[in-house]
Amino acid sequence: MVFSSPVFLFFYLPCILLLFFLAPHSIRTTLLFVASLAFYAWGETFYVFFLLASILMNWLLALAIARTGAERRRRALVAAAVVANLSALAYFKYAGFLVANADWVATRLGLPALPVPSTHLPIGISFVTFEAISYIVDVYRGTVIARRNPIHVGFFMSFFPHLIAGPVLRFSNVAGPLHRPTVTLTLFESGIRRFIVGLAKKVLVANTVARVADEIFGLPATSLSTGAAWFGVVCYALQIYFDFSGYSDMAIGLGRMFGFELPRNFNLPYAATSIQDFWRRWHITLSSWFRDYLYIPLGGNRTSPLRQYGNLIAVFLLCGLWHGASWTFVAWGAFHGCFLVIERLAPGRVLRSAWRPLQHAYAMVVVLLGWTLFRSESMAQAWSFLRAMMGLDVARPGVRDLWVNSVDPEVLLTLLCAIPLATLPLADWLEALRARAQSRSWQRTAYAFGEVAAQIALFLASAAYLASGTHNPFIYFRF
Repeated sequence: MVFSSPVFLFFYLPCILLLFFLAPHSIRTTLLFVASLAFYAWGETFYVFFLLASILMNWLLALAIARTGAERRRRALVAAAVVANLSALAYFKYAGFLVANADWVATRLGLPALPVPSTHLPIGISFVTFEAISYIVDVYRGTVIARRNPIHVGFFMSFFPHLIAGPVLRFSNVAGPLHRPTVTLTLFESGIRRFIVGLAKKVLVANTVARVADEIFGLPATSLSTGAAWFGVVCYALQIYFDFSGYSDMAIGLGRMFGFELPRNFNLPYAATSIQDFWRRWHITLSSWFRDYLYIPLGGNRTSPLRQYGNLIAVFLLCGLWHGASWTFVAWGAFHGCFLVIERLAPGRVLRSAWRPLQHAYAMVVVLLGWTLFRSESMAQAWSFLRAMMGLDVARPGVRDLWVNSVDPEVLLTLLCAIPLATLPLADWLEALRARAQSRSWQRTAYAFGEVAAQIALFLASAAYLASGTHNPFIYFRF
């Protein structure tokens, strides 16, 4: 079930909200847990049992870790939990990739071909796995108390707003309201506003620029001009940002409607002035997960510079692989890891002293080149795109006609709106305007009326777009 689908908007969400507010506070967490399982079963009927098995396993292992006094046994239990969670992820997500690469090597050595397994990738398994590992490790570290009630662990791992595509939660993000979820009117209103903004990002912006990005990335290499390649990557950069940040906004908004404050996941990443700055702003919860549960345990910044650089490369190789079982994702992770290392060396010192617009231009060029790897279906396509972007391949005359027809007034208007929305702190400006409007009653009324009118307009426009029947799932569903 997709947040931007009519079934969710006009059936599932109203029903769950009604049941939630009618239910006693003491059973609201249980109600949301059951509703989340139903949400997941809508699209993954059989694999909801895998989700339940994962919840049960991690609940039992966390309790065993908490009750065990011997440090050696505690470490063994943590290792077993991590291996079990990662093994399931490896089977579902990487078995086919690993066997396909082994088969490639075998055929070149004259060995018999290997049968490549066909495995179904359960939606959201990467997010569920990382959240389960964080719970186990936090219990081991003593920063979280192991819950005796399995419903609490089940709720944490399956709460439907973040279940499919994040944000990547820590148990501490939901621990407070677990016993008696309570919603204030202010929190509920802010949740509705955040949800509508996220819906509009996805439906009105991401889906519109996706048409152009998909068309250009679908062109054969011989039909790809330099202008088309750059335009396609820019459209994809806007698509993935508004698609994923839109989902995160909707998840945060839904969380607030039920009394839970989910963490922020984006902070204007396209305003970054370096790749390090970009990763402080992009997919913040994933970046912090890799920092706290992988980079720091590997030694973090406490080791020698050479080892730090190796750790950075390793972390981002795994970050790339986390996004998908493909060499393009591995290359994307290595690409970002290399630039993070470069920024710690002499070029980084030069960059930090440069004119700020130059810093921003550098960051955006690197990010756009990286998105080329991320979006391409193969390394061959990525190489063709990068050559075209660098002007090394000259497309045949007349290829402009293959993609320029998709750039209609709707796309141009969307781009004119999307670029400032992705780079300027408009939300902060609106919040400052809201605070200033509190000084006089007529200003408060005018601002409130304008805000409500804008929210209604955004929702109606999104609903009208959805009524066209266009289906475009969130990009991060595949991860």
